[in-house]
Amino acid sequence: MYDLIIIGAGPAGLAASIYASRYKLNHIVIAKEPGGQAVEAHKVENWPGTESVSGLELTQKMRAHAEKLGAKVVMDSVLNIAKGENGFSVTAHTGEHRAKNIILALGMEYKKLAIPGEEEFRGKGVSYCPTCDAAFFGGKAVAVVGGANSAASAAQLLAEYASKVYLIYRGDKLKVDPAYEESLKKKENVEIIYQTNILEIMGEMTVSKVKLDKEYNGSNELDLKGVFVEIGSEPGVELPKQLGVDLDERGFILVNPDQSTNVSGLYAAGDATTGSNKLRQILTAAAEGAVATASVYKKTQIAS
Repeated sequence: MYDLIIIGAGPAGLAASIYASRYKLNHIVIAKEPGGQAVEAHKVENWPGTESVSGLELTQKMRAHAEKLGAKVVMDSVLNIAKGENGFSVTAHTGEHRAKNIILALGMEYKKLAIPGEEEFRGKGVSYCPTCDAAFFGGKAVAVVGGANSAASAAQLLAEYASKVYLIYRGDKLKVDPAYEESLKKKENVEIIYQTNILEIMGEMTVSKVKLDKEYNGSNELDLKGVFVEIGSEPGVELPKQLGVDLDERGFILVNPDQSTNVSGLYAAGDATTGSNKLRQILTAAAEGAVATASVYKKTQIAS
């Protein structure tokens, strides 16, 4: 039986693992994909000590750091968590693992447009990862859907590859930091279409156009080859619900200052929690992971 199982290998999970190794806690990290959504950040410019780094590079360094200290990272999906008298049983595709404590570092799941064509053309022009897919759209017209920082960042990155980037937003004013607003103004191939929604994504084998809910340049259709959906994320609630974890009205895991939940032995860290004054950043996710592991360590010390 492990002292600790960490579920998730984004900044929260990897930071938790680094601290677990330093505290000599016997632990394992189980994650569906390495790095979490931080991998997709085009540029991270608020990580102290590093002026600018891609999310991919930063999370790769985090994982390398964790593994150098002895972390075992298993790439697998967790199917079920059950709590027993002596701890937890975690069932994944590769088998069952048992631990005295759990840290849920689940991160977030992408919100969908829920319109015709979105699922059909996923991976065929519809993308949720501009960092992964921008290079495939060199010299082509694309759309970014959304009006917050993630959408602005995506448009900024795509402008380096695409011939034209339409930033389509349902509101009348972008909700972005001043730095993003200033950067977008400098991109001559970025055009913002306000108070507009995409009703349908169309094409044959791949995306060729979208249908809008109002006319743009005399037409309700816009010819393009890619649609990047950047309308935010929401926490995954399936695993917390299995354990009876208390959630807020939006599905975020309610945590105490020590990152504990209402379930004894179960902690949570990162963007899926109500911690850090709900400032969902790589920095705060990593901090919550460290705090959660420190709390597990204190608990083991008291028990011994």
